[in-house]
Amino acid sequence: MQIDTDYSLQEASEIIRSALEHEKHLAKYKIDRYAMICDEFEDRYDLISTEFITKFEAGELIAEDKYLEWYAAKRGLDHWKKKLSLLRNIRM
Repeated sequence: MQIDTDYSLQEASEIIRSALEHEKHLAKYKIDRYAMICDEFEDRYDLISTEFITKFEAGELIAEDKYLEWYAAKRGLDHWKKKLSLLRNIRM
């Protein structure tokens, strides 16, 4: 990584570290939020989200608003979990 700045390496590192921590907190919040939405759908339809995604993408479920919301929540959950995993593995 190259940083073109007049800041010292120490100052730049502190700023980057702080930004990474902020992103980790945001990712944790998003994961909690999307997980809660998925849990509600799982309870309502007695189906776990991973099975739902498989059936939805295979065309076994009609693309209704309720399913689109669940699909978006599951995809959001997967995205933020992946992002948090990456953020946790950054060492400075």
